[in-house]
Amino acid sequence: MWCSSAILLLATVGFINANVYLEENFDNANWDDAWIQSKHPGKEFGKFVLTPGTFYNDAETDKGIQTSQDARFYAVSRKFEGFSNEDKPLVVQFSVKHEQNIDCGGGYVKLFDCSLDQTDMHGESPYEIMFGPDICGPGTKKVHVIFSYKGKNHLISKDIRCKDDVYTHFYTLIVRPDNTYEVLIDNEKVESGNLEDDWDFLAPKKIKDPNAKKPEDWDDRATIPDPDDKKPEDWEKPEHIPDPDATKPEDWDDEMDGEWEPPMIDNPEYKGEWQPKQLDNPNYKGAWEHPEIANPEYVPDDKLYLRKEICTLGFDLWQVKSGTIFDNVLITDDVELAAKAVADVKTTQAGEKKMKEAQDEVQRKKDEEEAKKSSDKDDEDEDDDDEEKDESKQDKESDHDEL
Repeated sequence: MWCSSAILLLATVGFINANVYLEENFDNANWDDAWIQSKHPGKEFGKFVLTPGTFYNDAETDKGIQTSQDARFYAVSRKFEGFSNEDKPLVVQFSVKHEQNIDCGGGYVKLFDCSLDQTDMHGESPYEIMFGPDICGPGTKKVHVIFSYKGKNHLISKDIRCKDDVYTHFYTLIVRPDNTYEVLIDNEKVESGNLEDDWDFLAPKKIKDPNAKKPEDWDDRATIPDPDDKKPEDWEKPEHIPDPDATKPEDWDDEMDGEWEPPMIDNPEYKGEWQPKQLDNPNYKGAWEHPEIANPEYVPDDKLYLRKEICTLGFDLWQVKSGTIFDNVLITDDVELAAKAVADVKTTQAGEKKMKEAQDEVQRKKDEEEAKKSSDKDDEDEDDDDEEKDESKQDKESDHDEL
């Protein structure tokens, strides 16, 4: 949880024109007064709790909201004054800390327009943007970047890998009015490009000419069989032959077992199917390329970046193992302001790592002591068993002597 006054200072000194639409650092015990819990029927929702977690750099500034119950849906949202990003950048940024070493669950945010009924927010609620990490097993460790366009959700065509450790990481999405975008993790660019190229918002600019066909005399064979090549007379050999070293078992009964046949083995002289040598094809024209024409259904759109109205941010998630901490939510139009808000992330991570390693060492020693105690107890039990056996043996010998 970064200090809100620091960002406010940046916004007023040197960033006079910056617009901060939403800033949430969860630095107030009454944070849930501004966040609405969904009551959508049929869902068992988990509870968010305010905490810095079990390991942190600073107990106060690192507080965020943490998922606290396993195998639950989570759905809370916060409304703010609506805005449009027309003709200016849009920056969506927040931090995620999967301190539970998450196995399967979301860590993303959704941005909605003002029509959202916050008390009924759920997985099918229409949204403008979905952004952030999603992990499920070893196969899914990605950063989602999904935009709504003309009523349909469009996923990015690129695979962006998210962080999968247990420390705090910042995820930043920047969308610019020139229809370009960037995705950053901890202020380092991990992907960028053009909205039209990396999403299927629009029909393709060109399509294959439906009237074009490959000419019948088009030869696309790079090589052809040598017409003068002949198969050697001794080429044909069976793939398998009877084992010459096999002998009929002495107890083999032809009447009972049938006629004995030796087992088959691979033929060392088998050469496989004969193929004539290949020659360069003198008539080779190369691979035929289907000519393309302009797609009559393609309609350019220089406003792909545009979100006409954004006024709600929500965490709408499912998690198998709880423990993720969300913090440092920032929506602004100032890229530099957002970058400065992430400036101390390395310090935070170093502090978290130091505390976790100390905790792990304490736990390691505790486990060793418990293991030693358990081993010592097992040894004592074995000694007691041996003593009981000795006493029993002596009693039996004594009884024998008396007889």
